Amino acid sequence: MTSYVFITGGVVSSLGKGITSACLGAILEARGLTISMIKLDPYINVDPGTMSPFQHGEVFVTHDGTETDLDLGHYERFVRTAKGGRHSNYTTGRIYESVIAKERRGDYLGATVQVIPHITDEIKQGVKKGAGDADICLVEIGGTVGDIESLPFLEAIRQMGIELGHDRVVYVHLTLVPYIPTSSEIKTKPTQHSVKELRSIGIQPDILVCRSEKPLPDDERKKIALFTNVQEKAVISAWDADDLYKIPAMMHDQGLDGIVTRQLGLDLPKADLHEWDAIVEAKQNPSAEVNVAMVGKYMDLKDSYISLVEALQHGGIHTRTRVKIHYIESKDIEEQGIDCLKEMNGIVVPGGFGDRGIEGKIDTVRFARENGIPYLGICLGLQVAVIEAARNLAGLDGAMSTEFDKKTPHPVVALITEWQDQTGDTEERSEESDMGGTMRLGAQSVALQQGTLAATSYGSTEIEERHRHRYEVNNNYRDRLSEAGLVFSGLSVDDLVEMVELPGHPFFLASQFHPEFTSNPRDGHPLFTSFIAAAREHNAGELPEAAEA
Repeated sequence: MTSYVFITGGVVSSLGKGITSACLGAILEARGLTISMIKLDPYINVDPGTMSPFQHGEVFVTHDGTETDLDLGHYERFVRTAKGGRHSNYTTGRIYESVIAKERRGDYLGATVQVIPHITDEIKQGVKKGAGDADICLVEIGGTVGDIESLPFLEAIRQMGIELGHDRVVYVHLTLVPYIPTSSEIKTKPTQHSVKELRSIGIQPDILVCRSEKPLPDDERKKIALFTNVQEKAVISAWDADDLYKIPAMMHDQGLDGIVTRQLGLDLPKADLHEWDAIVEAKQNPSAEVNVAMVGKYMDLKDSYISLVEALQHGGIHTRTRVKIHYIESKDIEEQGIDCLKEMNGIVVPGGFGDRGIEGKIDTVRFARENGIPYLGICLGLQVAVIEAARNLAGLDGAMSTEFDKKTPHPVVALITEWQDQTGDTEERSEESDMGGTMRLGAQSVALQQGTLAATSYGSTEIEERHRHRYEVNNNYRDRLSEAGLVFSGLSVDDLVEMVELPGHPFFLASQFHPEFTSNPRDGHPLFTSFIAAAREHNAGELPEAAEA
């Protein structure tokens, strides 16, 4: 039977519930358990697919094509067994949509449909579906305790505690313990009030994870334990870390996993964290350093590209390279020129939507191509590479994507109305289709051409990667682009362009899919490892051995 750990947050948002959940999952997995992970989001959107990256950060895509909260990316990077899917992320909008559909069908037999029991029952059913047959399911509740939006979710997990019993449910509450510099004091009152708010709705936390700038002194832990009715050993100090991958060891050293397993009555071997120790050691002791430019349109919020940022760092871990990422707005390239790229050892153009800064991205591709700088394009990064090649190698003046110019004389990238999904079923879309859930989404097979950079990087000619896009390379232009030197090194099962590259360039490779969604620190990802290795060769500057990270 699956046991459950519910993670809530208090005082303020953005304390790191997702990271805390992922790290706890990593430690429990290191003790031999299978882990599933779920995120419950209080907002009314059905999913985050149509939300602005500036408001919500990255949209993470699971293997089955579900558009989810970015925290699911943390889960998959930290926990190998936590492969997300359609039952791994529920929002208020999705829950209500399902309940209303049932009411319209008459499933409730004429009953008055209410938050309790109908909404809370729907939430509980979703959680149990997401748990699957895992040993432990970790469930993160988004938002902050006290928000009106999250009350149905909190009520649902309260009910699950009663229904399943204390030996199958653990409540973890993440709070803030601020330091007031003017008085040189650590303040525990916000944590006390947050727990009071949680207890007022019937949930007594078993564990407190206290976020702070520095480790909590013992006397402050005792004080928090006394005023919150939590055992002192269950008050975990989570101070600011200079490396995310140090956090599993930080929590394990304080016995977090032991508290959870003892309450659940599990007798397990000790956690084996040697892989995490190796990751930290590799990051702290690089033998080279590279400067990588990321040229995009959402640079004011780094969480917009969080999986890509982490994947580049994973490439650094697996090549013993310190990766310094320079975030550059593509609009700035248009207005100020490409001088900011001249000292770069590698250039990445990530995905994005809308025409703002598109010419800056095309200029960036040309600079990388003409100056022999390693280039990696992701999704839109492939499309702008095709546009640049069409204009400057194939002589197709005015070439563009119909996403940005419907009247372009050369629509080398256009809306494709039919494609096959990962199950082989045909999906359709049009200009009139809804924005939400109508893209080519999820994992799909890709055939790589033997002898290409793509196949060499992957070490295989058959791969599977995740997608999230509406527009595709126009196959009517493939012959002309091939004649101009562009190699279409990867194709889908239904002959859509998946990868392009330029022979003779040190490293010029772009993918229509999103390889960052399957990268993790322990295993890395072949594209990012190859790209960072190429950037390292471009730099050819070695650092002293065992330099500080």
